[in-house]
Amino acid sequence: MSMLDLSIRQRLGAFTLDVSFAADGAGVTALFGRSGSGKTSIINAIAGLTRPDGGHIRVGGTTFFDSARRIDVAVEKRRIGYVFQDSRLFPHMTVRGNLEFGLRRVPAADRRIAFGPVVDLLGLGHLLDRRPRGLSGGEKQRVAFGRAILAQPRLLLMDEPMASLDAARKAEILPYIERLRDEMNIPIVMVSHALDEVVRLANTLVLIADGRVAASGSVGAVMGRLDLQAVTGTHDAGAVLDLTVERHVDEDGLTVLAFDGGRLTVPRVARAPGATVRLHIHSRDVVLALRQPAGVSLRNALAAKVVEVAESGPTAADVRLAVGGAFLIARVTRAAVRELGLEPGLPVVALVKGIAFEPTSGATARDRVVDV
Repeated sequence: MSMLDLSIRQRLGAFTLDVSFAADGAGVTALFGRSGSGKTSIINAIAGLTRPDGGHIRVGGTTFFDSARRIDVAVEKRRIGYVFQDSRLFPHMTVRGNLEFGLRRVPAADRRIAFGPVVDLLGLGHLLDRRPRGLSGGEKQRVAFGRAILAQPRLLLMDEPMASLDAARKAEILPYIERLRDEMNIPIVMVSHALDEVVRLANTLVLIADGRVAASGSVGAVMGRLDLQAVTGTHDAGAVLDLTVERHVDEDGLTVLAFDGGRLTVPRVARAPGATVRLHIHSRDVVLALRQPAGVSLRNALAAKVVEVAESGPTAADVRLAVGGAFLIARVTRAAVRELGLEPGLPVVALVKGIAFEPTSGATARDRVVDV
């Protein structure tokens, strides 16, 4: 059974929203797309803040909306937490008061999430007696997360929760969202137009363009498609790989990561052997060769096979590569396509010269792009 099963149609002035998708299990489902594509309208319909013209919305087997069956559950009965771009805390209440407001909305018998663990999870203990005006932007958002979670939601909605934060505050709050994802077992639907957030946090990616679903699936599967760059952005084109920490090379400050397509060496990762990590490898950081090179500084060479070649501009082309059961994308010149004879089925060597490292959890550093 899907965690979220949604198919809705809604006319919003001159804009028409017509979307259908399903997301399974817990974790984060990211709705990604440009501003004005309809992402916030979708989660407002899930929350019950707006009523679609037709379709259905089901969460965990419970029907919230079904136009054919004339079901439209009231907002307060849906038990959905909502975190907005701005924290929307009650200014006259302390942090404790804001958190307890969420808890008081639920009968004691239905409270499976307790106050203390949420305070500890979000690092709010030293803030409980302060009022919102004395908090930083990141601290306010952490309180907003806590208030939403203590309302014991079936589902947590986040509408660009980091959009109003500067880079430092964003780096501060990302690990807390990872902890919510990994430790609270509450499904999350997050709206974002920042691809770095999606790559780092999401399990499922739903691309929204002009009120329609352009694609949905695992982050790796969707990011590995060449036909979606108009939505994901050509600058950010690249593949997402989930790998396992195999070993650390302490004398060189490096870590070896393994997946079914081979091994990649990256700057040391603060994770134990056996832990999983995620890499976003940009297409501009992959070089192709027809054979294993010798006498070069590049450390990462993967046996690959060309799957697809597509133009990506007046002088460039993107090449989709199968590497084991995963995919990479390389951006090369159209001249290189011609001179190397790049076509589907051709075996090549993918040389990964730069990697943006994305930990799956517990990260405190910003994204890094390094040559290895």
